[in-house]
Amino acid sequence: MEVVLSGLLLGTLVGKITNIALVALGLGLVIFFHELGHFAVAKWCNVKVERFSIGFGPIIYSFKYGETEYALSIIPFGGYVKMLGQDDVDPSQLTSEEIALDPRSYSAKPVYQRMGIISAGVIMNIITGMLFFALAFRMGVASMPSVVGAAIPGMPAWQAGIQPGDVIEKIDGEEATSYMDIIRSSAFSEGDITMEGTHLNGEKFEVSITPDRTGTRPQIGLIPANSLKIPSYQDPGASVTSKGTAAAKAEPSFLQGDTFRTINGEPIENYAQLQRSFAAKSNQTLKTGVNRKGTPATEIVEITVGNNPFHSLGLWMDIGQIESIQDGSPAARAGLKVGDKITHIDAQDVGKALNPLRLPNYFADKAGETVAMVVKRQQDAANPTEVNLNVVPLDNPAWLEHPIYPNTPLSVGSLGIAFHVIPTVLKVEEGSPADKAGIKPDERIKKIKIMLPENQTSADWGDMPEVSYEFDDKNVNWANAFWQIQMRPGWPVELTVSNKRQLREVKMIPWVNPKQVAGEQWSLPVRGIKMELLRETKQASDMGQALGMGVAYTTNSAKDIYLTLKSLFTGRVSPLELSGPVKIASVAYEVAHQGYSELLLFLGFLSVNLAVLNFLPIPVLDGGHMVFLCWEGITRKRPNEQVLAAATYVGMIFVLGLMLFVLYLDIFL
Repeated sequence: MEVVLSGLLLGTLVGKITNIALVALGLGLVIFFHELGHFAVAKWCNVKVERFSIGFGPIIYSFKYGETEYALSIIPFGGYVKMLGQDDVDPSQLTSEEIALDPRSYSAKPVYQRMGIISAGVIMNIITGMLFFALAFRMGVASMPSVVGAAIPGMPAWQAGIQPGDVIEKIDGEEATSYMDIIRSSAFSEGDITMEGTHLNGEKFEVSITPDRTGTRPQIGLIPANSLKIPSYQDPGASVTSKGTAAAKAEPSFLQGDTFRTINGEPIENYAQLQRSFAAKSNQTLKTGVNRKGTPATEIVEITVGNNPFHSLGLWMDIGQIESIQDGSPAARAGLKVGDKITHIDAQDVGKALNPLRLPNYFADKAGETVAMVVKRQQDAANPTEVNLNVVPLDNPAWLEHPIYPNTPLSVGSLGIAFHVIPTVLKVEEGSPADKAGIKPDERIKKIKIMLPENQTSADWGDMPEVSYEFDDKNVNWANAFWQIQMRPGWPVELTVSNKRQLREVKMIPWVNPKQVAGEQWSLPVRGIKMELLRETKQASDMGQALGMGVAYTTNSAKDIYLTLKSLFTGRVSPLELSGPVKIASVAYEVAHQGYSELLLFLGFLSVNLAVLNFLPIPVLDGGHMVFLCWEGITRKRPNEQVLAAATYVGMIFVLGLMLFVLYLDIFL
């Protein structure tokens, strides 16, 4: 056993070292090819190259071959080619008459040759980026199709009626070929987006969506779909189920690479159907049929998995106003409006007779029936009125859309409404953890902290972190906090409670109400199984087609970078969306896990990114040098030495400041 474990650990360690080496080599190649472009054209133009360096700052290692010193420097965030008569640290060399007399100096060469030298790095990055892309497509690239995994409650796509399993086929009249088209259209939109597609039931739809612009970038609130496959990890011992869940106790166990085929003998064709089956049968023990990795597709292994009961504190909170209503939903047809507060359902008080957190279940159980509602509607600031309405819920499972993000409202999918749950206590269940902790009605929860169980670490839970939330008028995300409790079954909770006179802290462990019997429990819509993202492979049949795909991908990547820069300058995208070298290296390491083609794709994008950014008209960068060369070509005069020096130092300060800013984002945010 020890030998097997040692072998697995050694294999994992070797895999990590290999990935780090691949990332270092790949990032080094991107920089090397850029500088090689400058170097090769400089040599072709008979310019003396004094140093070719990968990296900046103090030199770690160097050797001299011919007249050029080849160096590896300590700061690995770029590189440079130092030519006689061209030095960013000493811009006076560009205007020095003495140096210009040397026929092999950069400054002695005609403008068109200097333009060729400066632009060669960018051109080389475009070419190498295209080749990286082409090689990736020849090997086969995994791409996320434009299939919706979920719409975030309250967000524009959810309000427009986009559902799990929907296929987005066109965006603003253009064919959508991947999920990235959805992200791209949202982030770079200047107005509404028109989406056409097909619902899971085969019905066609066309909707107009106004992206939400309150965050760091415009978005419509969609999540990509998962596949029916359980992932295969680099670590063969990694768990594919969440600790403490029904899936972790399933018999026999779920394994890496399993693919779902049936639920209770009924075929499952996609993840949306799997989601819906788990949610609709949340209280039931299910027989799931999976196909094991490496076995014939017709060979099915049956796994019995139980239900996951909700863990609660025994607190019934106040219901907030309706935040959002789906277009064409039962709620919209019944006359409900954003801002309404539901006070009674079927003559029962919401908050004291009905737990707001259980309203998704209540309405799902009433599908097809007429449900009477009373809402408080704010006609003006002083005089809210009560409005009586009747609504007929759809047959949509409860909690199918999870409040997984902070301040995400709770969705009632069968009605098409979303509301916040306010952390003001209206009722405490007798004998519950909250009751034993002494929490009383009318008290308010000001903070919650979900803590690791004693003597356990986050690594014991798949690196799941502790979480905490503070609640105020803007942060009313009790629904999200409640969902986080479900994702951490058995974790102790610390509440900061206010009774208007003082604050106190109480600790408790969430419970499953023992009065609920099997089959009648309030159960989660998930079983705790980790699933792989839905991907489809795009592979060129030959190198010619691969080159064509590489050119197209290079063009689209350059457009994306341009649109990102434009959006940054116009304020549509926040600078907080930027990434620096630490994040780039981290992402590169992650994609190296996914295979060579994914790493090549990333390096291709990085090459194009370097090309576009390097050609921005900022002194010190290639684009800044090109501006001065254009000036010289038009005026037939060299730039003024003082102007050139000032611009260079300003550019250097800007680039260094930007580097420090993105490093701060990488490390601290």
